[in-house]
Amino acid sequence: MFCYQCEQTAKGEGCMKSGVCGKQPDVASLQDLLTYALTGLSLVAVQARKVGISNPNINVFTCEALFTTVTNVNFDPARFAPVIHQCVTYRDTLIEEVRTASGKVDLSRSSVLFQPADTLEALVAQGEKVGLKSYPAANPDILSLKHILLFGLRGIAAYADHARILGKEDEVVYAFIHEGLAALENENLNLEESLDLVLKCGETNLKAMELLDAANTGTYGHPAPTKVPLGAKKGKAILVSGHDLKDLEELLKKTEGKGIYVYTHGEMLPCHGYPGLKKYEHFYGHYGTAWQNQAKEFAEFPGAILMTTNCIQRPQPSYKDNIFTSGQVGWPDITHISNLDFTPVIKKTLELPGFTADTNGRYVTAGFGRNAILSVADKIIDAVKNKNIRHFFLVAGCDGAKPGRNYYTRFVEQVPNDCVVLTLACGKFRFFDRNLGDIGGIPRLLDIGQCNDAYSAIQVAVALSEAFGVGVNDLPLSMILSWYEQKAVAILLTLLALGIKNIRLGPTLPAFISPNVLDVLVKNFNIKPITTPEEDLKTILG
Repeated sequence: MFCYQCEQTAKGEGCMKSGVCGKQPDVASLQDLLTYALTGLSLVAVQARKVGISNPNINVFTCEALFTTVTNVNFDPARFAPVIHQCVTYRDTLIEEVRTASGKVDLSRSSVLFQPADTLEALVAQGEKVGLKSYPAANPDILSLKHILLFGLRGIAAYADHARILGKEDEVVYAFIHEGLAALENENLNLEESLDLVLKCGETNLKAMELLDAANTGTYGHPAPTKVPLGAKKGKAILVSGHDLKDLEELLKKTEGKGIYVYTHGEMLPCHGYPGLKKYEHFYGHYGTAWQNQAKEFAEFPGAILMTTNCIQRPQPSYKDNIFTSGQVGWPDITHISNLDFTPVIKKTLELPGFTADTNGRYVTAGFGRNAILSVADKIIDAVKNKNIRHFFLVAGCDGAKPGRNYYTRFVEQVPNDCVVLTLACGKFRFFDRNLGDIGGIPRLLDIGQCNDAYSAIQVAVALSEAFGVGVNDLPLSMILSWYEQKAVAILLTLLALGIKNIRLGPTLPAFISPNVLDVLVKNFNIKPITTPEEDLKTILG
């Protein structure tokens, strides 16, 4: 195997024997094979659009299948075989549709002719031949850009899938996913064309996040600042982690009146701010972090745990019997929930002890979406003009297990009292419960939401830039980002596509960015690695 799509990849170079995340070689090969099959399907889908054919089932399938290859989503080899076969079935069906419409399909591409083996072992062997290093490229820099494109596409697929679940789709997103995947097999791409595709990936991800934002707010209302308890209520308990609001809503409906309290974990914390979710009286509080103490927290949680998307590494034996997965998530020997039938989760919950007493813990405030922040924009603008607020820091992104991520905690703790910290995604759990006080009633720590709520942060930045009559890069705003997996890659590409400069990225720079590509990013966008909180704050604030 060879995989270097996440930040914690072995030695900062690539996982070659097994994934640091826990991914085994057979799963890595099957993911490579599925990606290869998807490139073949995409080559045909691109030709199909030229004759006016866009198959909705294939569009949805492509996103769902690509989503399964994101870090920490699917570790179950058995679930990949039927997806690979379905991909080829869709491809061959689409070929016939194109021919019927008098279109042409290039059958010289091996991925368009690929036929999957009948056994799992043989599929794994096929996957070993079509990994990341097999993509045709004239030089290492083009290969690097193709990998950046692929990883960005995986992030887009995740967001598009979440949006589709709540009824929001866009042909533009589906068309680019197919265009991007098809480009992986184009041996004639030059550097400029490859870079253009990467930036177009960022533009498309903005659209995908916009769709998801519209889906979430259109279904559940705009988030509002909400106090969320970190303690527990006496009674049976279910912990929901991941990102999927629809799963949470259905679980809340089906647990009403059963004496069960539902808690959030990780990136589900922002759900407490949505009016359509917080109306449930048994939707109580937030339990635990996203990474640092995760295994201990899950082992000690006295109820069932529902994982709705990638958020943890391989479950440990001490608590795996209490875990359930849904959506594209899967692990061997873990019960998977289909069709929103949470009966097994509720049954397990009622068997477990739950919390035996109330605990009066601390509170945090969530729900500072763009509507909430922009509703006090006049106060923010006045505070800046009166020099009560000197600077804004967006400290956001993924968390992870690799050492060095305490930088973000130390950074936030050292931000001067006349500065405001905006945050989103699971990286905030390094510091989300810090009491930073306020500036004239404006909290100094504003939790904007999940990773996809980077869309909200962008809208806030654009609105403030318009109010001050300057470009976003001229605002007193600095972005201090952490990355871990492919949704973070897609968001970074979005920021670059928008022309955002001076981003500080860490804990390390991606291994899949070649030195020459990095040089282009530095020259064009002044992207730079984090150093120390002290040095970075001094450089930014002077």
